[in-house]
Amino acid sequence: MSEQPARIGLVSDIHGNAVAFEAVLEDMPAVDAVVCAGDVVGYGPSPGRCIDLIRERSIPTVEGNHDRAVVQDQPYESGDQYASLTLSEDKLSWLAGLPRERLLFDDRLKVVHDHPEEKNRYTIPAVFDPVLLDDEAVLVLGHTHVQHAEEFGDGIVVNPGSVGQPRDKDPDAAYAVVDLDEMTVDLRRVPYDIDEVQRRIGDTSIDTYNAKRLTDGR
Repeated sequence: MSEQPARIGLVSDIHGNAVAFEAVLEDMPAVDAVVCAGDVVGYGPSPGRCIDLIRERSIPTVEGNHDRAVVQDQPYESGDQYASLTLSEDKLSWLAGLPRERLLFDDRLKVVHDHPEEKNRYTIPAVFDPVLLDDEAVLVLGHTHVQHAEEFGDGIVVNPGSVGQPRDKDPDAAYAVVDLDEMTVDLRRVPYDIDEVQRRIGDTSIDTYNAKRLTDGR
């Protein structure tokens, strides 16, 4: 049996949606560890709770573009602004300390939010290619909010999709489980209480479009 964790839960783009994140954590099958490919905050109404859930579970996390925007007080949208105004100094400090990438589990798994060589670049499913891989067996990406995986002879490239704001026309929260020993990936979805998240957004200064788009997964 491997001495290192083998079954790894993959999450990304939680975007302040604690209801979806809690549903994912509850639905996730038995894993040895969970990692996050960034954008814990932005768009959604519960950035602080999402950070708490990450920290309580010691989930290794990388910096997403919205995480960076909130820390630098350069918001892309109203959810970033809301996070900037409501997060404690401790939570902002935690966001500021997130690394650009992580190599984990004997360097078998690399996590980066956008593209392994270019910050903020969208790595869409159509460009998944073994050239993206370095020496790691699995490359985990986020940023596009589109769930997809490709298995190559040299390894796996996977985007687990967005927990909190899917954009692949499926409103269910997305995540994945990869097995580093078997070299397989399981793309998973779980429904959550979208109405509750929309209600919470309505109680904040966040643009109502951020609530409406959740219904259609866009």
